[in-house]
Amino acid sequence: MGSMPHSGPTENVFRFEDTCHVYALRDGREAVLVDFGSGRILDHIGDFGIDRVTDILVTHHHRDQVQGLARAAREGIRIWVPPVERDLIDAVDEHWRTRPLDNDYDVRQDRFSLLNQVPVTGTVAEYRTARHGAFDVHTLPLPGHTVGSVGYLVDIDGRRLAFTGDLIHGEGRVWSLAATQWAYTGFHPNAGMEGAAATVLSCAQLLDHAPDLLLPSHGDTVTDPPAAVARLRDHLQELIDMRRATPWRPEPMLTHPWKPVTPHLLRNVTSMANSYALLSDSGTALLIDFGFDLTTGLPGGHDRSSRRPLLTSIESLRRDHGIDRVEVALPTHYHDDHVAGFNLLREVHGTEVWAPEHIAPVLAAPTRWDLPCLWYDPIPVDRALPDNGTVRWREYEIGVHELPGHTLYAAAYAFTVDGRRVIATGDQQNTAWNPDDRQPELLNYQYRNRFRVDDFVRSAELYQRLRPEMMISGHWHPFEVTDAYLDMLTTEGARLARLHRELLPRDVDFEAEGFGARIFPYRSVPPRGGTLPLTVEVRNPFDRAETARLELVVPPGWQADPPVRDIGLSAHQVTETEFALRVPTDAPPQERTRVAVDLTVGRTAFGQQAEALVSVR
Repeated sequence: MGSMPHSGPTENVFRFEDTCHVYALRDGREAVLVDFGSGRILDHIGDFGIDRVTDILVTHHHRDQVQGLARAAREGIRIWVPPVERDLIDAVDEHWRTRPLDNDYDVRQDRFSLLNQVPVTGTVAEYRTARHGAFDVHTLPLPGHTVGSVGYLVDIDGRRLAFTGDLIHGEGRVWSLAATQWAYTGFHPNAGMEGAAATVLSCAQLLDHAPDLLLPSHGDTVTDPPAAVARLRDHLQELIDMRRATPWRPEPMLTHPWKPVTPHLLRNVTSMANSYALLSDSGTALLIDFGFDLTTGLPGGHDRSSRRPLLTSIESLRRDHGIDRVEVALPTHYHDDHVAGFNLLREVHGTEVWAPEHIAPVLAAPTRWDLPCLWYDPIPVDRALPDNGTVRWREYEIGVHELPGHTLYAAAYAFTVDGRRVIATGDQQNTAWNPDDRQPELLNYQYRNRFRVDDFVRSAELYQRLRPEMMISGHWHPFEVTDAYLDMLTTEGARLARLHRELLPRDVDFEAEGFGARIFPYRSVPPRGGTLPLTVEVRNPFDRAETARLELVVPPGWQADPPVRDIGLSAHQVTETEFALRVPTDAPPQERTRVAVDLTVGRTAFGQQAEALVSVR
């Protein structure tokens, strides 16, 4: 590529051709750059009448946008990156170290990442306007070319400019179709076309902001955004339909994301797990769950850059339903597809998170727990709700009930709306039940979620006591509850418990999950020379009182205080005890060093029943 400066679309915006287009926004003798390429623009910055670059705004993590960032960091330029893709820039060494290679079904272009990580100043604030240098910049999520791509809207020289990264190329093409394939074909009805559908939706949302010009990372400036988007949409739609047995148009996900269950209860039909909006006559809303809004299909992989929360459906609550604020979000359980958007709701809309007391600790400190489906970031809880009590929100009285089964850390919410008794049950069971053809996945239990043998017996008892008229759940349509359905849940819950008791050992009861000890926190990063408090949960598996011996197993040179602890336990008692782990001052850097607890109860040795991962950096 050349390295000569080019004039830009306005008097104070310039384009430099490098490994990608680098845009310079000038104010006086200073500038903000959008993307950075190889960094050669710094050798020519004076050609634009600029003495100093203050900030760089990155649209996405691909090397052609950012391969020169190390130079910018050395020169003290502030670097701002998309929130979802930060780890692919300032922690990319870990990405290269842990990226699966064998039997790999992750087809995203995350290998087109930096070769070596570069420190960044921070992340851009999605859906908000922030000051960067002399400019007010609005950051808009633009998934498509990558999952985490963003665009920047800036009003300058009397025109609204949209810096769109690789969302669109020139007058209605894309820079890469391969980049829009996020998942291996066959795992989802939209598999292989997630990014293409997301591109259509991102372009439509971009036009809502009425940009005068689109400035892409590759290709010519787009002078007629509606025409370019129309051309791109038509061709992408044809490509999408070629890969599907049933044609599917993504645009209704933008225009009609909420489907009424009752006049004051709406279901989000664009999200990965169902979220529900309970509407108040005061013009406010309470959300039950809010995970991956407006999803066109989740990418392969489980790294941070593969999971992106959005807030697209919230605008529809305002536009179509007269809601001026989402006041509260309630989680049915802690899984990412139910809570991924909570922090973004708080940051952008001031939404408070209320959670039952037994769920709140998992949300607030995910690294403490050895559980599947944890969200990456802590989710602060503004109000902890008493388990098995009630909470008042606006005109609604909401019953809060522990609902173990799908996971130990789950709740049901019971309330009356528009004269209907409704219960929200998360992922506890599949409500798509036909009495003539019982679903094999009807009771949705996962052992690593800490399922216990009698959990579905207890949930059936709860439903029988509450007698809801309608059940709303995490992945199925709202369901009219009948006596036959409640009786079936009672029967099936008892059958599930009976089968577990007939299959598991009679004289050793570690519950369905099969473990006698756990260590908290599960993941930690203590300082060299420091002391790490560890809590060990232990269970007596016998129907008699016994003494449990816990021995902390630590790496060579590390110390445990005490090394061994003996605890008297009554029959089937579960209790917690404390240890202290001392990290040597000369401990070398290590990721995920293993610490374990060796468990003996009475005369029976169960071995190293628990582990924790300790990193030294």
